[in-house]
Amino acid sequence: MEFLELPPARLAAGTVRLPGSKSLSNRYLLLAALAHGETRIRGLLEADDVERMLEALTALGIVWRREESGDLLVRGSGGAFPARQAELFLGNAGTAFRPLTAALALSGGHYRLSGVPRMHERPIGDLVDALRQIGADIRYLGEEGFPPLEIRPAALRHVGRVTVRGEASSQFLTALLMALPLTGAATTVKVAGELISKPYIDITLSLMARFGVAVARQGWQAFEVPAAAGYRSPGEVSIEGDASAASYFLAAGAVGGGPVRVLGAGRDSIQGDVRFAEALAAMGARIEMGADWIEARAPLHGGLKAVTLDGNAIPDAAMTLAVVALFAEGTTRLDNIASWRVKETDRIAAMSTELRKLGATVEEGSDWIAVTPGPSLAPGAAIDTYDDHRMAMSFSLACLGGVALRINDPKCVNKTFPEYFQEFARLVAPVIAIDGPAASGKGTVAARVAQALGFHYLDSGALYRLVALAALRAGTALDDEAGLARLASTLPAAFAGDRALLDGADVTEAIRSEECSVAASRVAALPAVRAALLGRQRAWQKPSGLVAEGRDMGSVVFLWAPLKIYLTASVEARAERRYKQLIEKGMSANMATLLQDLRERDARDSARAVAPLQRNADAELLDTTAMTVEEAVAWVVDKARQRMPQIMARS
Repeated sequence: MEFLELPPARLAAGTVRLPGSKSLSNRYLLLAALAHGETRIRGLLEADDVERMLEALTALGIVWRREESGDLLVRGSGGAFPARQAELFLGNAGTAFRPLTAALALSGGHYRLSGVPRMHERPIGDLVDALRQIGADIRYLGEEGFPPLEIRPAALRHVGRVTVRGEASSQFLTALLMALPLTGAATTVKVAGELISKPYIDITLSLMARFGVAVARQGWQAFEVPAAAGYRSPGEVSIEGDASAASYFLAAGAVGGGPVRVLGAGRDSIQGDVRFAEALAAMGARIEMGADWIEARAPLHGGLKAVTLDGNAIPDAAMTLAVVALFAEGTTRLDNIASWRVKETDRIAAMSTELRKLGATVEEGSDWIAVTPGPSLAPGAAIDTYDDHRMAMSFSLACLGGVALRINDPKCVNKTFPEYFQEFARLVAPVIAIDGPAASGKGTVAARVAQALGFHYLDSGALYRLVALAALRAGTALDDEAGLARLASTLPAAFAGDRALLDGADVTEAIRSEECSVAASRVAALPAVRAALLGRQRAWQKPSGLVAEGRDMGSVVFLWAPLKIYLTASVEARAERRYKQLIEKGMSANMATLLQDLRERDARDSARAVAPLQRNADAELLDTTAMTVEEAVAWVVDKARQRMPQIMARS
C-alpha cells in the first residue's frame, strides 16, 4: 500500500492490547541465544525488527522454534555463537545491529553485517571504538564510523576498563554490557559524557540479571561486569507490552476524549516509556494506572496545555508529544533530544517538516523542537513517513482534529507494529454494541441511538437474512456450510439508509418474509458463515462511530466496544409489543401464542452452541419493561456521553 487515507475523526475510546516490546524482544533473544540452557519466551513481538534478529540467530547457528501457542523456544549456545562465519542483513533494526556487532566482535569469527541504506547512515563509531579497546578487529566497508561492517577473529585483551561515549545512543552501552560476559574477564565500562535514555540501560541490566549476570552500577558513569560471568537461562521469560507503542493510544485518549486503556504495560513496567503518561498528565490529561495497564482521558475542563519537557529519558515516546502539541494551548518544547537526529531518519527535521504541513509553527535546534499549533489544522495533508514507523504512528493522531489526511508508506509500521492502523481505527470509530432477546426492541433503539449521535448503524441480523435470501435464490442447501460460507464471503450486499440491497436490487421486504426468517435462523447458526461475515461486519466501524445491533456484536465482532448494552424486557412486555405491532399491520395475533413462542425462542437462543443469548460481563443492563422507546434511547445516549464525553460536544 503506497498510502493510507485517514478520515476526519473527533473521538477515541476503547481498549488496546499492546504488542510485545521491541526492546525487550531483541534483548531477550540475544541473551537466550548466548545462555546455557533452553529459554521459553512468551509474548515475543512479531514484527520486522524481531524477524531480522531471528534470521541472524539462525545464520549464527542458534536453534529455535515457535510453538502453536506463539511461545518461542531458544536453545542457547552457552557462550559464543556456533557459526564462525556469516553474512547478516539486519534491515534498519538498530536493536539487532548494535548488540550483534558487540557479541560477534567477541565471538572469534569472521562476519559481515549490513542493512538498508538508512542503517548505513546511522553512526556506530562509538561502539566500534569501545570494542577496539579490548582488541576487537572491526573494519568499515563503507564510510568511516558507519555500517556496513566486517568483523574478523582477534586476540582480545583483558584491559579491565573500557570507555564508551553516551551522548549519541544508549544502544552502544547496552551492546557492550551484553557482550562483555563472553570475555570471562572483569571489566569496568566508563561512560564518557552524558548518558541518554537511561531507562533503556535499566532494562538491559534487569534482563542481564534475569540470565544470571549482575552488573554493578556506579551512578550512570561506571558499570562493573564481574569476572567469570556467564548467562544461564531462567527457563521462561515473558515480554511486556510495548510502552513506546502505548504512547499513541494514550495520546488518542487525551486528545479524543477517551477513555483509552492500554493493556500490557503499567505501574510495574520496567520500561521507561511508561513515563509518557506523566507528560500527558502535565498537559492536563486524566491518567489512571494499574500494575499492567494505563488509561487516558481528555481534561475534565478545558483543553490540553503546552509543556516544556526534557525528552532525554523517553526519546521515542517524546515524538508522540510533538504531534499532541497540535492540540495544546501554547508552545510545546521538547529538549535534549539529539538522539532523534540518528534514528530511522533525522526525526527533528522530519517532524518539523510534517508538522508545518498541518499548519503548525515549528522551530528547531540541534537537540530541541518547539511546536505552536495554528488556529486550525490544515486539511488534506499528505504526511511523508521517511521509512520511519514512529513518524507514521505519531501523525495518525492528527486526524483527531477533524481533518482528513494521508499517511504515505504506511507499511513502515511493520518494523514494530504491523497491526497499528487496525488498532487505531478501533479507537477513533467507537462502537456501541446492543444485544438482547427477541422482541426486546433492540433494533428500534439501536437505529434511533445511531441517528441521535450521528453514528453509522449496523443491523447484523439483516446480513444473515441477506445470506439466507441469496441461498434460497441460488438453490444452495441450508445445511451446506461450506457453500453458504463461500456465498457469504462474496455477498453483493449493501445498505442505502433503511433499505437492504442484494446485487443492486431492493430486497428490504423480501428478507422479512417468513421463509427468509426461518432460513436466516439456520444460516446464522453455522460457524463458517459467521466467520465469513466477520470482516464485512467490522468494515462498518468507521468515523464518526457505529451502533451495532445483534447477538455477538459485543462478545465477538466488536469485543473492544467501549459501551455494550444488554437490552431486555419481561416476556410479557415483549409479547404485548409484538401483539401491537402485528395488529397495527392488520395481521391476526394471539397473546398466549406469542408468549409461548417468545419463551421457546429465549430457551433456544440461550442454548445455542454458536453465539448464545447471554449478557456479557461488561455490558450495561437496560430493562425496558416500563420504558418507552424514547426513554430507552435517551438512557443509551446518556451512557454513551458518560463513556465518551466528546460525543456531547458534537451531538
